[in-house]
Amino acid sequence: MYLVKAPENKAAFKRYYQFRWQQLRAPWQQPQGSEQDALEAQSIHRLVENSAGEIIAVGRLHKTTQTSAQIRYMAVASDQQGSGLGRKIIDALELEASKHGVTHISLNARENAVPFYRKLGYELVEKTHLLYGEIQHYLMTKSLAPAVEHATDVSVQLNDIWRQTIPMSKAMNLQVSFYNSEQLFTHCDVAFNKNLHDTMFAGSIYTLATLTGWGWVYMKLIENELSGDIVLADANIRYLAPIAGAGVGYTHTSLASGDLTSLAAAQKAKMQVEVHILSGDKVAAIFTGKFVIHCS
Repeated sequence: MYLVKAPENKAAFKRYYQFRWQQLRAPWQQPQGSEQDALEAQSIHRLVENSAGEIIAVGRLHKTTQTSAQIRYMAVASDQQGSGLGRKIIDALELEASKHGVTHISLNARENAVPFYRKLGYELVEKTHLLYGEIQHYLMTKSLAPAVEHATDVSVQLNDIWRQTIPMSKAMNLQVSFYNSEQLFTHCDVAFNKNLHDTMFAGSIYTLATLTGWGWVYMKLIENELSGDIVLADANIRYLAPIAGAGVGYTHTSLASGDLTSLAAAQKAKMQVEVHILSGDKVAAIFTGKFVIHCS
């Protein structure tokens, strides 16, 4: 069984781009480097390797707005076409897109790939560009439903709480995009949260991280049928890289600690939550928040 995964390090990325070039650019005598663009650092990258560790399929997704994204650079090794690897890459990218708050995906399909994308639910919109004077492309789109495991009702509840109690969350259009008891993803408006350098405001990153951590605690209270007032007692954030695209908040059970069972008896409980702010696959900031919950 083939595993779809992200490139893990610089060496893996080098092989990933090499495969892209060999499949998508070299046959048309395009130079190395033409297989990359300015959006690589803010994108989600996926690949498949064979048993020998050779890359045999790749694909990339990047957000274009808060709720839309584009798939590019899809390629499958010629001797593996028809084996289902393209579908595996698309499925993986669509799942990540949904977790990142995407509801609408577009792509420019080569003419011979249009039937493949139609089978996956993409609709043909229009004929677009002619690449290298000979490869006709077509714009295709697909609407995404929330991921199957997403807990919609409690996510809507948290969104409403944010809107009613935290004005900044409304201004940022902060929303839960995925929650399933083990993972929480949040996202916010891209354009509103940009500074003069066209990267995400440090203040917006901090707010996104803080409310993602607060939201995690809120979800755990709901799951344990408890209620309480959640207060941020202490916090630290490390900014690791600028976010040129869409920032996404993420936390997981492995990134949180604390015991809520003491809340009923002691009238107080504590939780620590680490939140990663993602730019595509990349962790651009790490926030650690210590939350105190007072019994209400």
